[in-house]
Amino acid sequence: MHTAVTHFGTVVLLDRTDIGPSELHLPAGHCRYDPYDRALPHGDCTAHSALFDPSTLSLRPLSILTDTWCSSGQFLPDGTLLQTGGDLDGLRRFRTFSPCAPNLPCDWRELHAPLLAVGRWYATNQILPDGSIIIVGGRAAPSVEFYPPSRPYHLFPFLAAAEDSQMDNLYPFVHLLPDGHLFVFANSRAVLYDADTGVVIREYPPIPGGPRSYPSAGSSAMLALDLAGGGYLHPEIVVCGGARFGAFLHRDTDAQADTSCGRISPSDADPVWAMEDMPFPRIMGDMVMLPTGEVLIINGAMAGSQGFEMATQPCFYPLLYRPDQPSGLRFMTLTPTTIARMYHSTANLLPDGRVLVAGSNPHYFYRFNVEFSTELRLEAFSPEYLSPDRSNLRPLIVVAPEKVGYGETFNVEVSVELPVVGMIDVSLASAPFSTHSFSQGQRLVKLEVSAAAEQSGEDGMHFYRISCTAPPDGRVAPPGYYMAFAVNQGVPSVAKWVQLVL
Repeated sequence: MHTAVTHFGTVVLLDRTDIGPSELHLPAGHCRYDPYDRALPHGDCTAHSALFDPSTLSLRPLSILTDTWCSSGQFLPDGTLLQTGGDLDGLRRFRTFSPCAPNLPCDWRELHAPLLAVGRWYATNQILPDGSIIIVGGRAAPSVEFYPPSRPYHLFPFLAAAEDSQMDNLYPFVHLLPDGHLFVFANSRAVLYDADTGVVIREYPPIPGGPRSYPSAGSSAMLALDLAGGGYLHPEIVVCGGARFGAFLHRDTDAQADTSCGRISPSDADPVWAMEDMPFPRIMGDMVMLPTGEVLIINGAMAGSQGFEMATQPCFYPLLYRPDQPSGLRFMTLTPTTIARMYHSTANLLPDGRVLVAGSNPHYFYRFNVEFSTELRLEAFSPEYLSPDRSNLRPLIVVAPEKVGYGETFNVEVSVELPVVGMIDVSLASAPFSTHSFSQGQRLVKLEVSAAAEQSGEDGMHFYRISCTAPPDGRVAPPGYYMAFAVNQGVPSVAKWVQLVL
């Protein structure tokens, strides 16, 4: 149901409690006892969270105590995963996971204080420029609050106004713009929000085509921020797919999903949605920012809505959205999977440039040997840039700093098999919290770089030094750990983790 990549390269997998036994057992002495558990009131000795190591394909059970059903999350500046809300005993809880090396025994920590000001179920988290976290919305919670709770709780009437007869205002799409304000999208509407004052600064025109938020199952991403193209001051938001209005309300599992994507520049004087169509209708797609600045759209279905057993017609074909191409030529259909990834699927960029695809459980409990069964298999999707015929273009980062301050100039040194033609780009990719077709806190920032200066080579390799300038402040890239990729002619390196510090 939820996934996040830590700065150790491991992946936190998180489901929900109160769902019955999983097929991964907890160590002796770690059983969870909850007399109010609807499935296992006398004790649950199976794991509902795990730590996956892609480098060894190993899986270690983690102990989660309170219900994380449809919760939210975000990494703090020190790399700790903050996890918030859920259902039942988890409704007002904070939890943290401080990652560690794969051979060490880090685990979830349940915080008894503070508690959320109100219950948060289907909320969205976003890290802010100062490293604090804003928690936006949730079911019957049209408000925002913060972690740490040093700022006041605010009502957010926009979220209440965006609710319709089938909700359509849950898991709002929240993007931190490089001016420090938030672009908040719910249902088919969006506003520019000042998190410091709790004031809506401007309203945007509705996106054509109906609702896109949960349970109408669209997805959204902010395109790469690029100083060279003015992107630090000119962000663009994309919203794709969604369910036909009424599909959730009337349990119409055959209602065809929307094919449209809208793209808007929220800082324009007169912003409008530029619309285009995907090759396939899609709900519950996951949008993953790749190191190249392209967007992978993967997972989902072509009919129905979000919700238990509410969708049909899996969409097996991933799409590549190429934002720099002309409208009408931006979508490329990629190699399909054979595994249905429906409700409760996720996708996360890995440091090696692949995309981890996980989950799919469209049933209230774990169910196997049925159509669209609970899915335990993990997949890695390899974008075209990892094809063998491009391996001689792939840079290897040999020197990179572990920490960088805002505005600081630093060097990245790479080796490449073939001589470099043109520039080597360096991008910082955040590690978002992926859940319910939206990656909370997802961000890609292309750094200002100098031309690659060739150094002495050896063993048939070419070595280059690239001078990079870190983002100017936390509005462009909030503090925390980022995957730093060197990109040569559209082929990214394996990333090095770099901590951006205040």
